Formats: sequence, structure tokens, C-alpha cells
Amino acid sequence: MKTILFFVLGCFCWIANAQQAYKQTVKLMGSRFEITVVAENALDGDKHIAEAIAEIERIEKLISSWDPNSETSKINEAAGKTPVTVSQELFDLIERSLKISKLTDGAFDISYASMDRIWKFDGSMTSMPSKEAIQHSVAKVGFQNIVLDKQHNSVFLRLPGMKIGFGAIGKGYAADKAKEVLTKKGVSSGIINAAGDMNTWGKQPNGTAWKVALTNPMDKNKGFGMLPVTNRAVVTSGNYEKQVVFNGVTYSHIIDPRSGYPATDILSVTVFAPKAELADALATSVFVMGRETGLDRIDQLPQVDCIIIAEDGKVFKSKNIKIDTL
Repeated sequence: MKTILFFVLGCFCWIANAQQAYKQTVKLMGSRFEITVVAENALDGDKHIAEAIAEIERIEKLISSWDPNSETSKINEAAGKTPVTVSQELFDLIERSLKISKLTDGAFDISYASMDRIWKFDGSMTSMPSKEAIQHSVAKVGFQNIVLDKQHNSVFLRLPGMKIGFGAIGKGYAADKAKEVLTKKGVSSGIINAAGDMNTWGKQPNGTAWKVALTNPMDKNKGFGMLPVTNRAVVTSGNYEKQVVFNGVTYSHIIDPRSGYPATDILSVTVFAPKAELADALATSVFVMGRETGLDRIDQLPQVDCIIIAEDGKVFKSKNIKIDTL
């Protein structure tokens, strides 16, 4: 899951004979989306927001594992039985997901959906699951068992009962596609905030860059730093709202798909990247990989930056990050 750890500082005031920013908050993909567009009048603003909503709804139908008629559900239903021919769009999304899995040594894995939900973060857990239960919980997880056939545009899950899901990348992808639709329609500037998976383009009506204020996870009422964001995506993963503590160790709701154990020692990870899809996947991956490995991997990627806030409140940054302290 993604936790919204930031807010946008923008200009939403009325300016005579000039473009203005129009914003609407809606529930899509089971989450809160904020769509902001810069337009000359309210009629155009509302029209463009409706276009973005329609695109996000289209993406949801494509990738939903809850809709029995979606291509994703058909892939899961045929696991261990037969390959399923899918649209080029879904095939490409899965192919990119597998590339990120290889890049992160499996810290990101869309087959996480196969995992048994043995960890509870609703206050009902009184003890840790057994080692055997944890190992069994990830027995059907493994991106290596997702087989793509480019010739037939098909996807095959090798193991019966195996599943894929796009919870760690889907909203970012939806934000990217909504932005793509709007830019093709001539919308010069805007923000798609998909439950914390944010993609921006253009500038505010006053000509300045959009700015993202990162919330201090030690105190959500206080900002920790402010960054200008131009034509980039920003995604934050955080563990401080859903966690359990056993034997003095705090376990995050973000679980390592390789081991079945929750991530520890990190409060939040914020990733800046050219696309929200990539930032979304990497934010989760860095959380799982840990501070040192995560930052090392980020520093090797062009146009990608990262901020990590450790459990003790210390801040760690990738080499190219510059923050204006609030």
C-alpha cells in the first residue's frame, strides 16, 4: 500500500483573464485521487478532469484482480493450466514489471498476490507467525514463474494457485496514463495524485514550479522538506500507520515477497522518477531492500532520486537530491 505523505503547495486562486488551476477529488481504484488541471475556464477544467477520470477507470478494468472479467483475473484463473492471450497494453505492463523485479532482485514482484495473508495489521495479532507459516506463505510467489510469450502475446503462471496483482504499481500506471491523455488534449499543466502516487507536468498558473512538501513521519502535522517538481513523478511508501511490534521490533505492512517477513527499520521512502509507475514500484522495493542496498540501486538509475527516513528519524538521500528545508 501507499501512504500519502505529502501535500502540494499550489496556486488555486482566481486570476482574471488567465489560466487557473481546477481540482477535483474522487474515489477511484478504491482510493482517493486528486486531479488538478490548469485551464482557461471551469468548463474546460471540468471536461479535462472527466477525461482523466475516464482513463483511470479504463485502467482499473484492465488490471483489476477483483473483476472476474478482467484480463488479470483470467490470467490468475488459468494459473498452472494454460497461457492466456492478453492485450498489448497489459502484456507490456507485465513485461516492465518483470524487468523491475530483476533490477531489484525480486524485492518488487507482482506475484506477491499469491502470498498468504498471515500478517495482520489491524491490532488483532498477539504473536508472530511461525517460521514454517511464513515460509509457506510465499511458496507460490516468484516472478521467475511468470512466463511471457511475445509471439502470442500470452501470459502463463506456472504454479497452480499462483496470482499476479498490480497493487504496488497500478495506481502509478493510472496516474501516468491520465497525464498522457491530458497532455495529448493540450492541457499544459496539472497534477494527478493517485492516493499518493503523483505525476506532475507544466507549472502553476503563476509560472512557478509545483512544489511538494514532504511530511515528517515522526509528526504528520509538520513538514520536513519542500522540493520543486517539474514534469516528474513522486511516490512515497510509509509504514507508520500500519505496523505491529513484537519483541521490540517494529514490522511494516510492506512485506518482502522473497521471504514473507515484513520490512523493518524504515519509516518512509520517497522516490522521484520520470514516471509514477517506476516511482511506485521502486518506493516499495527500496523499503524491502533496506537503506544501503536501496540507495545504492537508486544511485545507479538515471533521473531517479530517493529520500529515506529511518525509524529513528534520520534522513538518508540519494546523491542528487536537494531539499529546501521548511
